Amino acid sequence: MLYRGYLNLVDRLPLPSLRTQRIIAFLTIVVQGGIAVTGSVVRVTASGLGCPTWPQCFPGSMVPVGVSSNVHTLHQVVEFGNRLLTFVVVVVSAAIVLAVTRARRRREVIAWAWLMPAGTVLQAVIGGITVLTGLLWWTVAIHMLASMLMVWLAVVLFEKVGEPDDGVVDQVLPQPLRWLTALSGVVLAAVLIAGTMVTGAGPHAGDKGIERPVPRLDLDITNLVHLHAELLVGYLALLVGLAFALYAVAAPERVKLRLKVLLGLVLAQSLIGLVQFWTDVPAVLVVMHVAGAGLCTAATAAVWCAGRVRTAAPQPVAVTAA
Repeated sequence: MLYRGYLNLVDRLPLPSLRTQRIIAFLTIVVQGGIAVTGSVVRVTASGLGCPTWPQCFPGSMVPVGVSSNVHTLHQVVEFGNRLLTFVVVVVSAAIVLAVTRARRRREVIAWAWLMPAGTVLQAVIGGITVLTGLLWWTVAIHMLASMLMVWLAVVLFEKVGEPDDGVVDQVLPQPLRWLTALSGVVLAAVLIAGTMVTGAGPHAGDKGIERPVPRLDLDITNLVHLHAELLVGYLALLVGLAFALYAVAAPERVKLRLKVLLGLVLAQSLIGLVQFWTDVPAVLVVMHVAGAGLCTAATAAVWCAGRVRTAAPQPVAVTAA
């Protein structure tokens, strides 16, 4: 009954074209990755406790209180601005659900679409826990990793939206190469986890309060950097091996192109990481590195999706009587 009422309300909306659906789906990738980038800006500007409570910004106020507070105004603006961007993510997530529901897309697409608002709510809760626990390094790490997971899911959603509902599944790559692509995704996850540990032990704690210092990961940062780098080398090695395999099996050009883009992004991300290490982790490179992590995650997901696609079902051939 409730679902039928929901469908009746959705049916009052204009019918979105496939192009419109794909644009909204693409925007979900942008906003899910973008919120991680703005979160890194919060961290490097030490604005993590610019709004010291959650869901309110200050006790009794949903918005910053400016000069009347002992929190620097800039920190309030940066942190509150990041919170406001959450509403943009919510709007885009709701829009993709409404668009695919109104278009009566197949159940698979609608299910993937619902993961966007569900994940956004979960991210908001994680963000609240992060603030209320005083930016504990592992809560910040979970927040970042959840954002990367949402980027991956958003890319899969984008691919699903672009496929025909009445199509047939086409296994583009041999199953062993599908497994190799999946393994590269697992190793990427390990790279990201190690990266959050480096951040947890690094100089950018997210807040510089003297009275309540932010707890840090008490491990040698040089060893963590080497662990992060070695995992990245392993990830890159898997991608190089996958590239040779794609050419060996004469994979479609679109799959090889996606992998080439991914390799370029990983090499650029590696260069940023090296410069960070050599220059004592400047703030601007931290933001670029987080953006690069989102791009690498999205590109890896795109390669994974390209290995098996849904194509239009072949039309029956009309038989003419002799």
